[in-house]
Amino acid sequence: MTDWSQLSHAYGSADDIPALLDRIEADPSAECWSDLWSALCHQGSVYSASFAALPRLTAIAVAASDPKEQLNALHLAAGIVAGADQLNEVGDVRAKNAQDIAVLLRAANEHLRTAPDRTDYIYLLEAVLAFEGVPVWGEELADGLVNEEYQTSCPQCETDLFIAIGEYGYFSTSGDYALHDNVEKAPLRPADPGDLHGIGLRLHSLALGDGQRDVATALTYLFGGAHCTDCGADFVVADRMGEFC
Repeated sequence: MTDWSQLSHAYGSADDIPALLDRIEADPSAECWSDLWSALCHQGSVYSASFAALPRLTAIAVAASDPKEQLNALHLAAGIVAGADQLNEVGDVRAKNAQDIAVLLRAANEHLRTAPDRTDYIYLLEAVLAFEGVPVWGEELADGLVNEEYQTSCPQCETDLFIAIGEYGYFSTSGDYALHDNVEKAPLRPADPGDLHGIGLRLHSLALGDGQRDVATALTYLFGGAHCTDCGADFVVADRMGEFC
């Protein structure tokens, strides 16, 4: 039996986590999920209590009567698993939680095929990668696609750049385009789907196969080319994933 008082989360002792999980199972609310996220996966940081909560999150992900609560559990569990390398001092947490992670992966794949909207689909796609242990993409894929913007830096001059992929258009710029209309913009160059390979090909094929054409289009820009508006250097957007914030 887990001794939660010996575990910690973002705000100290984790002895309050079981009661919070009980409330979520009995009467889930956005506030409860927010509190759990804040404690167990605070701004992407994970703690000893985070992985101790995986069995309960797994149970919610597969048994909750409301599909929305299943997705909430999968999303938080994916955020926790993606941060596994942060806890080197407690050993291989992926191996210790392999059974739960396998169940979570199956559940995420099942939901992926019937995701109700674009946003849920993208987060589920990232969750699958997190549970599989795919580096970088299991943490960095979703926020940029959902918010339709990545932030990175030019590999040549190191200028900070915005990469817009969505409602504002498809371009790179060093200016704050959300506040100013007259910033210089360089159009992105989408990858030809026939030229995609590796993770780019896999994600694009999944999105097309699941009928998520908007996501598939966005992925061609993520794996396509960009141009620095300050120094003129060309680069592949996806190659800068490690620099995204």
